[in-house]
Amino acid sequence: MQSFGLNQTMTQTTKLSPTQIQVIRMLELPSIELSKRINEELQENPALEEGRDETETAEHFEDEYEGFGDEYEDAGRDPLQNEDFNYEQYVSDDETPSYMLRQQYSPADEDRREVPIIGGNSLIEELKSQIYLTKMTKPQRHIAKWVLGNIDDDGYLRRTTEQLVDDLMFQEQMVVSDEEMEDIVRQIKQFDPAGIASFDLRECLLTQLKRKPQTEAVQLAYTILSNYFEAFSKHHFDKIIQRIGCSDALFQQAVQEIVHLNQKPANAFTGSVYETQRETIIPDFTIENRDDELFVVLNTGDIPELHVSREYSDMLVDYSAMPQNAETRQAAQFIRSKLDAAKWFIDAIRQRNETLMKTMTAILKFQYDFFLDGEETSLKPMILQDIADRTGYDVSTISRVSNSKYVETRFGIYPLKYFFSEGMTNSEGDEVSTREIKKILQELVEGEDKRSPLTDEQLVDALREKGYPIARRTVAKYRDLLNIPVARLRKTL
Repeated sequence: MQSFGLNQTMTQTTKLSPTQIQVIRMLELPSIELSKRINEELQENPALEEGRDETETAEHFEDEYEGFGDEYEDAGRDPLQNEDFNYEQYVSDDETPSYMLRQQYSPADEDRREVPIIGGNSLIEELKSQIYLTKMTKPQRHIAKWVLGNIDDDGYLRRTTEQLVDDLMFQEQMVVSDEEMEDIVRQIKQFDPAGIASFDLRECLLTQLKRKPQTEAVQLAYTILSNYFEAFSKHHFDKIIQRIGCSDALFQQAVQEIVHLNQKPANAFTGSVYETQRETIIPDFTIENRDDELFVVLNTGDIPELHVSREYSDMLVDYSAMPQNAETRQAAQFIRSKLDAAKWFIDAIRQRNETLMKTMTAILKFQYDFFLDGEETSLKPMILQDIADRTGYDVSTISRVSNSKYVETRFGIYPLKYFFSEGMTNSEGDEVSTREIKKILQELVEGEDKRSPLTDEQLVDALREKGYPIARRTVAKYRDLLNIPVARLRKTL
């Protein structure tokens, strides 16, 4: 017979205060998102008010009302310091905000610089308006609008006729023949801009060439793309010239016609027809130079001062003095919860700002030379652990602070992640940033003879001559990161 009994065990669990949870959620928010978050909290919590409380300090309030607990003893500690805390339990990837950053920081002289956003019709809206310039019937126009929804962001229609017919039947319960679908797509491909709704790059470029004045160079370019597209994409120019039998000068003119074509026809919509909204950035920090000394300024922008509602705290005092029954206790509990939430929220913002300032100040001191001269070669190798050691925060905290944050310098606006890079030792024994090596590699490629571009082996030799002994595979890796093609594809006539 199986017997059951009661056992007493002791386990240790980690409990985060509400303030710590709030800080963790706010660390990744840039200034504009924090402003939105504050506005949401102001609407949801009547005990949280905007502006400075002139009647009562936080210390006075805590003396009067002991409902906030001991959570605030953790105010100066790293909210992510506890190793047992699972950050993903509180902030999942789905909760990471998507934000459009716009310049709003006002420096010391209060001179606000704003970049206007140019409006205009969307690409699809403009294409739909062109449907009514055709002789399509009403059912065909409906199908055409549906087809336009399959065009990707680059302006390509990467679906075959058969696929479009099948999708239309399943999605719209409309039956159309392959021939009718082909005719609708053919008419759409005649819309502006040239090359819209092409199936692939070759068709897109050929469509654009058809609409250009048919000069000898344009006709040769059409022949090259029609018959030698693969060879042209691999820069086998000598073979193409030999097969076509044209002069080098004419071939060069044809190449210029091709390279000036638009590979992404959706980008051709500009001005009043189509304009991609240009996202500008609101820096979270600004580096200011005061008497030849650099300082970090945290951008508070539109972030208001907050305080706990005096009216709500007085209400709690009044309810405490009333005869206690279920109704008064419930009301007092509600007011207490709102007051708690308001105080936690205010303290969380304070801790967030302290964490951001301490982290950015450490970055400034580490990369001080760069902030003085703006030269990329002045950047020192710096990893997250370096800043964690200087601030006393956990690496995960530094990672979240640097995520999606920007700093404004007199040389431009940079993401904080820009300042982090691995390092290596040069021939003189000095540690240099890999970013410095990438910069020199890019300069070597930009200064090469394009008729005989440098191979990876030659780039290795050139870097070694400059004191950077790195392997060929490392050069290939950095070249790929810089979007620099291999030597054969960089070759021109």
